[in-house]
Amino acid sequence: MPVTARREREKQQRYEDIVDAAEIIFNENGFANTSMDEIARAAQLSRALLYVYFKDKAAIMRAVMLKAMQAMEARFANAFTAEEAGMKQIKGIGCAYYAFSVEESDYFDMLTELNTFPDPEEPDLVAEGMLRCRQNLDGMMVQALENGIKDGSLNPEHIGDPLITAYILQGSLHGVIMSTRKPKNPNVAQVDSEMLVKRAIDMMCYAMAA
Repeated sequence: MPVTARREREKQQRYEDIVDAAEIIFNENGFANTSMDEIARAAQLSRALLYVYFKDKAAIMRAVMLKAMQAMEARFANAFTAEEAGMKQIKGIGCAYYAFSVEESDYFDMLTELNTFPDPEEPDLVAEGMLRCRQNLDGMMVQALENGIKDGSLNPEHIGDPLITAYILQGSLHGVIMSTRKPKNPNVAQVDSEMLVKRAIDMMCYAMAA
């Protein structure tokens, strides 16, 4: 292997090692209680070398958030390609989102904070990657809705603008999922979380059905 190629591979591996180490520290201590020194020690790097790869702690957190978005995107893609009818595709995506919130709860929690997390001063590769993921996630939902209109499983009058409907579905389902996580309402606490979320998905699909 040429020296240049080997160095690039080593550089990429070191980058990934930093992100993986930081992910563990963030999950254990929280973003606010984590320092660059702790991340450097966990990644077995000097503090100076850590700053060669990342400008600050927020930049590392955004890289971890990108991993979270990519994991969610993979789940959406699997659900989307597993079905052909639009109704089943959109329902599958909803179930995939709930599974993501349960099985990869640390990633889910990170993405819940994404809207309030500071953007980089200048767009970088991580920011561009996050934008692509966001577009792909929205795109799969829009395509599922459009497929449902074409195959007759969804009512176009109930869908309206597919992108706006996709946003409404995302927000509605996220709200239901959040209500099941350490609920303060004693009535919600007595309800099976999975049943509640799946019932919400069924109701949303029923409201859009042809």
